[in-house]
Amino acid sequence: MTQSEIEACPDVATLVAAAQAGDRAALDQLVAAHLPVIYTVVGRALNGHADVDDLVQDTMIKVMRGLPGLREPERFRSWAVAIAYRQVQQYLRERRRSRVRLHDAPPELPDPHADFADGAVAALALTGQRRELARAARWLDDGDRQLLALWWRESAGELTREEVAAALAINAKHAAVRLQRLRERLDAARCVVRALAARPRCPELAAELRGWNGAAAPLWRKRLVRHTRDCARCASHRRGLVPAEKLLLGLAALPLPVVLTEGVAAATAAPSIAHSLLGYLQNKLAVAATVTVVAGGGLTYAVVETPLLPSVAEPPPVAAPVAAPPEVPSAPASAPRAPRPAGPPDADIVVAPDGSDGGDGTLARPYATLAKAVATVRPGQTIALRGGTYRPTRGTVIETDGEPDRRITLTNYRDERPVIDASGVPADEWAVTHHGDHWTVRGLEVTGSRSHAYVCRSCRGNVFIGLSMHDNVRSGLTLRDPGTVDNQVLDSDFYRNYDPRGRGRAGIGLAIKFGDGTGNVIRGCRAFDNADSGFDVGHFADPVRLERNWAYGNGVNRWNAPEWQANADGFHLGGGSPAPAAAHEVRDNAAWDNVGHGFSDGGNPDGLRLAGNTAFRNGGIGFHLPTSAATLTRNAAIGNGTPAEIGDDRARSTGNTWDGGDWTERMFHSTDPATAQGPRQPGGALPRTSFLTSDSGMGAATG
Repeated sequence: MTQSEIEACPDVATLVAAAQAGDRAALDQLVAAHLPVIYTVVGRALNGHADVDDLVQDTMIKVMRGLPGLREPERFRSWAVAIAYRQVQQYLRERRRSRVRLHDAPPELPDPHADFADGAVAALALTGQRRELARAARWLDDGDRQLLALWWRESAGELTREEVAAALAINAKHAAVRLQRLRERLDAARCVVRALAARPRCPELAAELRGWNGAAAPLWRKRLVRHTRDCARCASHRRGLVPAEKLLLGLAALPLPVVLTEGVAAATAAPSIAHSLLGYLQNKLAVAATVTVVAGGGLTYAVVETPLLPSVAEPPPVAAPVAAPPEVPSAPASAPRAPRPAGPPDADIVVAPDGSDGGDGTLARPYATLAKAVATVRPGQTIALRGGTYRPTRGTVIETDGEPDRRITLTNYRDERPVIDASGVPADEWAVTHHGDHWTVRGLEVTGSRSHAYVCRSCRGNVFIGLSMHDNVRSGLTLRDPGTVDNQVLDSDFYRNYDPRGRGRAGIGLAIKFGDGTGNVIRGCRAFDNADSGFDVGHFADPVRLERNWAYGNGVNRWNAPEWQANADGFHLGGGSPAPAAAHEVRDNAAWDNVGHGFSDGGNPDGLRLAGNTAFRNGGIGFHLPTSAATLTRNAAIGNGTPAEIGDDRARSTGNTWDGGDWTERMFHSTDPATAQGPRQPGGALPRTSFLTSDSGMGAATG
């Protein structure tokens, strides 16, 4: 029985009933007939990634296990598609990335998930409006991409509206509303794509794009959609848009792999597809993603073994070419150098500036590059970097996972000081992109990156300790994306990061943002003299714990840049449009001499918890919490533009300096920050100091 015959056949309910009664042939026929549509739904949502096989396997196992409990046999297909959809959602939240290296380094792309177009655009020259549609899909949110995968199957006639609704766990009327909104957002994004590609470009749009890095981020989407809607010149790009569903019809369905197709055919004629299913689904197919044009300009995607990473795609042009920054300035004499934690006396893999990647990675014949070391390391091993300066010309990508009881360690060798000067890495690459779980990274210094210095994407169980990340463009260290879980950043310094294009609006110290995940901790760190905020946990949906960190001097124009616009906060605790609600826990931190606020909720509406923190001499408000339902106890705000702004009626403020009493800077033992801003203690702990210490029981214990 063919796919179209089974879909039209009223006997599906009969097959289900027979399978529930133990008829193996009926089960074989059900699975064989419905496996292609399940495979296509999952494959479209994951962009043809090799993990499709595993996810389809998991889905079909759930289908077979749940079949005896299906009460409406005639709804078998809707029920199976809904299971597949939930599996996709869970995978995108908690996925473990494949560890096959695709590129030396990915470009800076905002979307951590593959979607129905993202992996194709770089490898395929789509024509006309299908190319625009593919690019526009990058601007959609995760939920819209998943909905788009289902809508595509509906447009192809493989799913009904009722089945789409069932997959979404809503009714058909609500599904129609969601699809209409998706059409509107997709068309708005298509207009943005056209406006960005127009030559000559709208002058007002070019001005709007100043400071943009080419990434399809949510905030920029909002700005650009608003501009293309309100600007008469850019709004004209909406004319002539072919309805998206017609373009989707031109994209061929994801074909089943030959192995899988043969397996289905064989299993249909032979007993027990339930037993053979696992075997041929577990056969991984080819290596490297392939996308080909078929007749009529549509697409056919082969399911292959590639990591779930953004493919190298041409970034939208920016308003003006970004010149390479001048030679990386050395840290100012006043900038403290974090003492290097003592590395191991020996290591499994050794890297040295005068080594060779043709060596064997031993102390006698070390590798020359970190890239070589991370490509060969295995769980339980240690990579040690000898002292000296490394000057990579491409970004390094870390893909290998450690294990909870067999961690991978990347460290300086003994007490030597390795420095990665990333000024030779292209501006569209991050100096280090880290995907691996269960790593300990210590004693590393990264400087000169023309983008982000070190980005950890959807990482789990990593520890970063004794780092020094400075004089980079976008950030020192960023942890981001869904599935960022149980990471710790300890006893590290992040400073003098500055983006010349941002005029003070870009260049942060340490960030955990653009994602979700529990159990993340920042402790004993300093973020100072950055162009933008010191610590930023905006756009992050789960609580982050910040303990005993110091943020100072952020937002000051140390580069004598014209038209300076910094409003940098010491601790920026929200952000996004809308800002996710996350009850970050902020204890025993200090913020002083920042241009903006000491502590800011950034629009975060959730119940921030701030206890024992100090805001001193900041240009803005000490505690700027107009949105959050915050709980504040034992905090001190002295010498700021305004002590505190707490606007939400749900907020609770007790025992803080602004709640009563005549508190002045005389409450502190010292207001001279020199010792706090000096060298760390041996071993890397924060300096011992009397700065901002007090006997009052309020504020941070900085000493």
